[in-house]
Amino acid sequence: MHLELRHLRTVRAIHEQGGLARAAEVLNITQSALSHQVKALEEQAGVDLFVRRAKPMRLSPAGMRLLRLAEQVLPMVAATEAEFKGVEAGRIGRLHIAMECHACFDWLLPVLDIFRRAWPEVDLDIRQRLAFGALPALARQEVDLVISSDPEEMAGIAFQPLFDYSPTLVVPADHPLVAKGYADPADLAGETLITYPMDRARLDVFSQFLTPAGVEPALQRTVELTAVALMLVASGRGVAVMPDWVLRRETANAEIAMLPLTRGGIIRRLYAAVRSEDLGQPYMAHILRLSRTEPLRMLRGAAA
Repeated sequence: MHLELRHLRTVRAIHEQGGLARAAEVLNITQSALSHQVKALEEQAGVDLFVRRAKPMRLSPAGMRLLRLAEQVLPMVAATEAEFKGVEAGRIGRLHIAMECHACFDWLLPVLDIFRRAWPEVDLDIRQRLAFGALPALARQEVDLVISSDPEEMAGIAFQPLFDYSPTLVVPADHPLVAKGYADPADLAGETLITYPMDRARLDVFSQFLTPAGVEPALQRTVELTAVALMLVASGRGVAVMPDWVLRRETANAEIAMLPLTRGGIIRRLYAAVRSEDLGQPYMAHILRLSRTEPLRMLRGAAA
C-alpha cells in the first residue's frame, strides 16, 4: 500500500467534517476529485475505509487505524515545516560557542542573556571542553562561533573584530613595581605568575610579553576563577595578568594595584570567528553587534 501525506489529510478531513462535500472545501479540491482519491485509496488498502450510509459519514475500523496514523504523523510534519520556515526566516538556529579566552565569561554571559530574549528559538550553548581546539571545531561545525584574540587564515572562516583590550598586570598594593608604574618582562622573572588554566600560546602574558623576551616566571600557578586569582594576588601569593575589562570593576580595591605591561602598554583585539556561510544569518549578525557594544557599555558603567 502506497500512502502519501495527502491520503492522511483526506482521512482526517472527512472524519472531522463528516462528509465529502465539506472535506473537499477544507482540502481545496473538488468533491469529485476527493471521491476518486478515496476510491483509489480503498482499492490499494483492499478494505472499506468509510461507512458511507452513515450520516455523518464515519470511518470504518480500518479507516480509524489510518486516522490514528494521521493524528501522529501530520502534527510532526507540520512542526517540521514550521521549523524549516523559521530557519529560512532566520528565527531558528544554533549558536554553540567556544572560547580561547577564559576571562571572556565576564562579558559574554550578560551578552547571551540579552541575546536569548530576542532569539528564544535559537539553541544556545557554551562548549567549554572545546576551548583547546576551538577553531578546528568551528571548521568541523561542532561549534558556530569562537571568541579568540589570535586570528588565523582558515578557508571558510571569517574573523569579525569585536573590541580592543589591554592585558594588565595585577600586583599586591605594596609591590615594588607600583613605584615604577609599569612592568618589563624581566620584572616577572622572580614572581609566581597566576594564570587561567589555558595553553600558554593563548595567554597574552606569555605570547605577547614573556616568551618574546625569553623570560620565564619563577613559578606558574593556575586558577579557574578570577575572584580567587585576585584574592591570591591581594594576599601576596603571586601576580596575574588579566584583560582590562575584568579589572575595571576592581579600581576601588585598595589591596591590589594595576600596571601596564611595558611603559606604553599592550593593546590586543578580540575577534569572533564564524563560518563565512553563517554571516548572513540575522541572529548571527545580532550576536556580533551585541558583542561589540555591550562589553564596552558594561565597562563604562563599571568605570562610573
